[in-house]
Amino acid sequence: MHIRNRLRAALLSGIALALAFGSVATRADEGFWPFNAVPKDAIKKAYGVEISDQWLDHVRLSSVRFGGASGAFVSAEGLVLTNHHVGRGAIQQLSTPERDLVKLGFHARTRAEELKVPAMELNVLQSIEDVTARVNAAVKPGAPPADAFAARRAAIAAIEKESTDATGLRSDVVTLYQGGLYHLYRYKKYTDVRLVFAPEHGIAFFGGDPDNFTYPRYNLDISLFRVYENDTPARIEHYLTWSPGGARDGEVVFTSGHPGGTQRLYTVSHLEFLRDAQLPMTFERLERMRAARLRYSALGPEQARQVQSDVFGIENSLKSMRGQLEGLKDPAVMARKQASEETLRKAVAADPKTKASFGDAWDQVNASAKAARQLMGEQMFLEGAQGFDTRLFSIARSIVRVVEEREKPNADRLPEYTEARLATFERQLYSPSPIYPDAEKAKLTDSLAFMQEKLGAGHALVTQILAGKTPEARAAELVAGSTLTDVAARKALVEGGKAAVAASTDPFIQIARAIDPQSRAMRKRAEDEVSSVQRDAYAKIAQAVFATQGTSAYPDGTSTLRLSYGQVKGYVEGGKTIPPFTEFAGLYERAAKFGGKPPFDVPARWVEKKGAIDLTVPFNLVSTNDIVGGNSGSPVINAKGEIIGIAFDGNIQSLPGYFIYDGSMNRTVSVDSRSIIEALRKVYDAGALADEMLGKVAVPSAAAAAR
Repeated sequence: MHIRNRLRAALLSGIALALAFGSVATRADEGFWPFNAVPKDAIKKAYGVEISDQWLDHVRLSSVRFGGASGAFVSAEGLVLTNHHVGRGAIQQLSTPERDLVKLGFHARTRAEELKVPAMELNVLQSIEDVTARVNAAVKPGAPPADAFAARRAAIAAIEKESTDATGLRSDVVTLYQGGLYHLYRYKKYTDVRLVFAPEHGIAFFGGDPDNFTYPRYNLDISLFRVYENDTPARIEHYLTWSPGGARDGEVVFTSGHPGGTQRLYTVSHLEFLRDAQLPMTFERLERMRAARLRYSALGPEQARQVQSDVFGIENSLKSMRGQLEGLKDPAVMARKQASEETLRKAVAADPKTKASFGDAWDQVNASAKAARQLMGEQMFLEGAQGFDTRLFSIARSIVRVVEEREKPNADRLPEYTEARLATFERQLYSPSPIYPDAEKAKLTDSLAFMQEKLGAGHALVTQILAGKTPEARAAELVAGSTLTDVAARKALVEGGKAAVAASTDPFIQIARAIDPQSRAMRKRAEDEVSSVQRDAYAKIAQAVFATQGTSAYPDGTSTLRLSYGQVKGYVEGGKTIPPFTEFAGLYERAAKFGGKPPFDVPARWVEKKGAIDLTVPFNLVSTNDIVGGNSGSPVINAKGEIIGIAFDGNIQSLPGYFIYDGSMNRTVSVDSRSIIEALRKVYDAGALADEMLGKVAVPSAAAAAR
């Protein structure tokens, strides 16, 4: 079924999601719109811009899912633009002690110099099909939530396998509206991905953590990759062209990206659980992880290089989570949520039929939140594996589970091991990306100590894992005894099946095998008492909205492709007007303000080239587009479909956007397209690359460069 097939009319005519299923209509610029449900009439009414189906098809096929983030094709030769911080993990993998590409940057001047990234997969959305009826038909009338959950999971596995076998495309069934809809997304996969360009970390993340989630900003947060097929650059029909003049203040702009999981549909009790229990526990764990890595970094430059990407990611998550918590602690935010929820509940209670069908949904969510609180501690350390902060345990658990799951019928497997997902799973499991034993030991030591503190030294899991040793001694023993850094050893275990795993003396395999029954039992209990109950309850709430209201709206973010619309626009903060654009001149002014000390030190190349740069060129910009984590790397385009920027952040006021949108202050922060070309030409001597992005010439081959 083609992507333009509409959502079912009953659903589109009955969802008001602006304030947790509230009665207030969606506000201008708010929303993560699926490409088969873009509100073209609302866009025309708000901005006078007509969006055609052909425009949507072109933008969709030009957009790229880059792991858990976003990007876009920007040339016919397979060139992909994303953020530096999105590509950072790959850049780190390709670095060595002698050649730190994160710190120094990278520029392939020929195709032969482009570096292949291990185990990377990029996805491009080809079609969407509504499979809601088929998924729900698998559920027997009156089935308890746990049985309904299992039946839907089996149906989803069958649909995904059937689609993958028939089309050869990656096929994922996506849950929308917390269970109101199920859509099948089919993707073309690119698995030969090569690094083309990355600036220095110092300019990609100028200002560091102090400036993160702030504005004004001065960041060249970009990286460029190229996809290959049959060892040659892929020929791309749909790619985004460059805007010759960039954006104007007030201009309507769009982002096409993959917003991650949001909670705008959650009930008040569910949000209270996040605020009071889940987010604080996660925050505490992240702080511990950050401290452990910083201690290891302090041992020397090489140790710091090994964990620098970890530190960056954790600090980014901490700052984001802090903003989310502050939003949930804001009485005004919770009052708006409470008011909208009460309005809907009164509407449901007023009609005997809707009350009988949907009236118990909120009580179900309340019960699931209570169960989640009870399970959270042990679940965190068993299925969540927070006591095993090492890639070696993740590999071991994957091996233990895959050899068991693949012997089951496809419908009975855990979702991550179904037939449709095994290829991606194996690509990740067999990735040759480096593992640093000393770093793994430091991380594992701290996580074992954390588990001991939280569960207690006498807890059965703690005594089982530590085996009478200190966390430090046990971590050293486990890491030293493991062979899982060797890809061949991993493959041998998987190919040897359950017998090989049972006979393995690798200590991480032994631990994963020993605790797997407990972990699976905890996972099953959480699914039965929390996930399945919530899925059933939110499906009822969605249906209640369908029955009582008539406002079209969008589903929560699900890391699937969405379009947002807005305009380039500054804002007022503390009585001060914040203009929508910064300029290159501001970079040097901000560096001087802090004496050029880290993280406000401008890379040497940028100091040397300052005289060549037009300091009036716009550097970063803000717009009212509605984005969250996962949108990093989203192309920002004008009404013609031309790139005018690339989204890399939000301002601090945007962080409560996981729960609620405030258009007066919520801003997307992007790298201005004009600054990208200016930097490539004037700072990096990458004119050929700039020309390729502008559609003038392709990057030269090695032979051509030699001539």
